[in-house]
Amino acid sequence: MHLLGIILGMSCLAAWIYLLAAHGSFWKVWRLGSQVSPAEAIGATIAVVIPARNEAEVIGATVQSLLGQSCAESIRIFVVDDHSTDGTAEVARQVAQACGRPEAATVISGRALPAGWTGKLWAVQQGIDQALRIDPDFLLLTDADIQHGRSNVATLIAIAESGNYDLASFMVKLHCRSSAEKLLIPAFVFFFFMLYPPDWIRDMRRKVAGAAGGCMLIRPQALQNAGGMAAIRGHIIDDCALARAVKVSGGRVWLGVTPDTMSTREYVSFGEIERMISRTAFNQLRHSAALLVGSIAGLAVTYLLPLALLLSGNTLLVALGALCWLLMAIAYAPMVRFYGFSAVWALTLPAAATFYMFATVHSAVKFWSGRGGEWKGRTQDVIARQ
Repeated sequence: MHLLGIILGMSCLAAWIYLLAAHGSFWKVWRLGSQVSPAEAIGATIAVVIPARNEAEVIGATVQSLLGQSCAESIRIFVVDDHSTDGTAEVARQVAQACGRPEAATVISGRALPAGWTGKLWAVQQGIDQALRIDPDFLLLTDADIQHGRSNVATLIAIAESGNYDLASFMVKLHCRSSAEKLLIPAFVFFFFMLYPPDWIRDMRRKVAGAAGGCMLIRPQALQNAGGMAAIRGHIIDDCALARAVKVSGGRVWLGVTPDTMSTREYVSFGEIERMISRTAFNQLRHSAALLVGSIAGLAVTYLLPLALLLSGNTLLVALGALCWLLMAIAYAPMVRFYGFSAVWALTLPAAATFYMFATVHSAVKFWSGRGGEWKGRTQDVIARQ
């Protein structure tokens, strides 16, 4: 047992040394922001597509923030009302009117969902169909809960133009005030960048491709080259699927973070965050039981073993556990600081990992029971789609 503990402890230590030193610098949050200044003059036309289903509480701030952009005169907004029952469409119209730009916002009534499409992507497709009529230079695909910083769109355009990127997206700053959010939201972003290191996404020599669906700027020609939204119509992790399609078709992809654009969607309870994670976690594992078991084992060794070693009572094992936990905290601390919390919160990553392990298992159970991908009254990840 002592020998097994040493082997597992050394494996954990090796994993954290690798993650810190050789995994695309994913944890260095200070390097993941834009390195270019916002474009001072925008000669391009930007068509913003916002799919919205029962988003009356948040869409007003989103539309207002877009009409308040430094390049607002170049922006046209297309809100696709996906059969809302809470007055989402009317709120969008009222805010555009209040901003003095009613002509800049078009509200589209969503059509019936066809077979093979997820609800969000079908709404996005309808918005794109309308947006392309104005022959835009860029499409901005954004969620209804994103409050854009004043120079956000101009910054994305500067990134795309300076690096000749076909798809540029920001992982916006997620809402993080409740106890559940403080424990789990920074960890969510940390795990996302671990799966999709931005440096590797930008590297055309690597296959890794990822994007953050809340805020994606894409060239219409690149979207067409990738097969359009129809090529990913059944995907529930649609942002990364789109990035992969763009990169496979020869396009260049950029992903980073921004402190100035944020999601206004609140996750007050642990249950709300669990539902958010379990909606897509098993899909991320390609519905594979083997990958599920492997992932749980990997998470346990990487995040929970250090605590077990600390409690072993053996001097060597305790030292190994302490060193692994220290490296874990060093890797996580920049993300915690990005969200404005004390570095002490970096010690909570094992607890967050335990929660995500549970949510992943629950995601598999929901899929196997025919309830995969549940979102706003729709079940979108079911065996019949495989």
